[in-house]
Amino acid sequence: MESVSIVLVLLLAVVASGAVSRMVPVSIPTPLVQILLGAVIGLSTSYRVELDPELFLLLFLPPLLFLDGWRIPKDELLKDLSTVVELALGLVLLTVIGMGLFIHWMIPAMPLAVAFALAAVVSPTDPIAVSAIAARVPIPKRMMHILEGESLLNDASGLVCLRFAIAAVLTGTFSATTAATSFVWVAGAGLAVGIVVTIVATYIKAWVSRRFGEEPGSQILVSLLIPFGSYLLAEHLHASGILAAVSAGVTMTFAERSRQALATTRMRRNSVWDTIQFALNGIIFVLLGEQLPAILAGAKATVLLTGHHGPAWLGLYVLAIVAGLAMLRFGWVWVSFRLTMFRRRHGNETTQKSPDWRLVAAMSLAGVRGAITLAGVLTIPLTLTDGSPFPARDLAIFLAAGVIIVSLVVASVALPILLNGLTMPPEPSLQAEEDAARVAAAEAAICAVERAQHDLAERDGNADFFAAAGTRVMDLYRERIESRSGSAKATAEARLQDQLERTFRLAGIKAERASVVERVRERQIGSVTAQKLIRELDLLETRYRV
Repeated sequence: MESVSIVLVLLLAVVASGAVSRMVPVSIPTPLVQILLGAVIGLSTSYRVELDPELFLLLFLPPLLFLDGWRIPKDELLKDLSTVVELALGLVLLTVIGMGLFIHWMIPAMPLAVAFALAAVVSPTDPIAVSAIAARVPIPKRMMHILEGESLLNDASGLVCLRFAIAAVLTGTFSATTAATSFVWVAGAGLAVGIVVTIVATYIKAWVSRRFGEEPGSQILVSLLIPFGSYLLAEHLHASGILAAVSAGVTMTFAERSRQALATTRMRRNSVWDTIQFALNGIIFVLLGEQLPAILAGAKATVLLTGHHGPAWLGLYVLAIVAGLAMLRFGWVWVSFRLTMFRRRHGNETTQKSPDWRLVAAMSLAGVRGAITLAGVLTIPLTLTDGSPFPARDLAIFLAAGVIIVSLVVASVALPILLNGLTMPPEPSLQAEEDAARVAAAEAAICAVERAQHDLAERDGNADFFAAAGTRVMDLYRERIESRSGSAKATAEARLQDQLERTFRLAGIKAERASVVERVRERQIGSVTAQKLIRELDLLETRYRV
């Protein structure tokens, strides 16, 4: 019962954090509010969460990484793939090596392998925290796509580096050749497992649906089980369960295209996954806050591991690590942007332009640490293979937690200033592509309506009746084709009319819903009829708010 109570309290704190972050007059990132509420829980209640590293890793990382891989825009990611790879792989390796050596130099009492482990857990970035920070200042879409792609890949690369660092601590040895060979297996097999599990699961699911019908609940449950199945199978094969979850999510996008689910299933599934993502991310930050009182209470003992006696040294170490991460990231982002996004070819000549310092600074500060960093540091084993305590584990957890909090605070203050009026390098407009797709879809719809009209007329007769009904539907599609195929001026006017239509439709839907609710209150209609009408209105509103 105590475990159930703890879970309920954590979920309640997550719910409250969303409301509190919207109530305060200043823009405070939701993760910071969640950390604060977790600290309140830790100070004011008797609940204490004893985190098992392996269980924590299994419960939180597979679904979050799977969802990131599933939802990230693949085409936009491919456009800036070189930039994303440079940030996600090159910067992670530089961070692990550079910051690992720096941390060991700064804190000689921390073994080098443990310093590398700490550097590995602070290397992944968290775009969800960035979105929360910049909720009131729009982030350029291209910048957000780069951050999402970077986060997706550096989560995996950083945690794989963590795995090797922990193995070095446990065994006391490290071989570059063995590590390189092991990395090929760990990464390759992990990616393959995620792809195979997703393809097999979606194929079986589609076959059953075609033969026996589709049940939305089971379809959603399968999507929830895929990341856990991929992770567990990969770990059983001594491969990377993290990469398996990521590749499973990416593969899910392409598998769904060829085996489409029902519209009802997709809508319900999106709602379920949105809830899971919000809950898991929130619980991780609340757990960080709940652990803070105990971490701070042990600060006096923890600082002794560094060779000092004043707890203020821990704060200085945190600030030094954050500053080092920011400097490394600033330099790498500047070089990466100069070689990729700001590189132009004119015939046989290639020119390079220096990126705006505000853009580089914004990208550097946007590399805040969040859920993955906390999840990674908490997976550090409690003991070595001989049963002795893992060296400097408490110190690593304290420094990682400090880096998360300080990076969130710094970014919440500076990012809105840097993002105000910031523009990314121009990218081709997708409007022509969208218009062409809408026209092609409308033409296909007209052909389908004509066939259905003809089939019904042959079967039931009364062709004029079916023709009148079909014409009303086809007129809507013909109007779309004409509005999207005319001159630029006509197309612009059509888009304006579409916007006005959405505005009027939403106003009408709001009034319809209010009328239905009023009739329910006056007992003029029953609850079954009201639920049906409100669901129809909700679907319409969802369509016009897209």
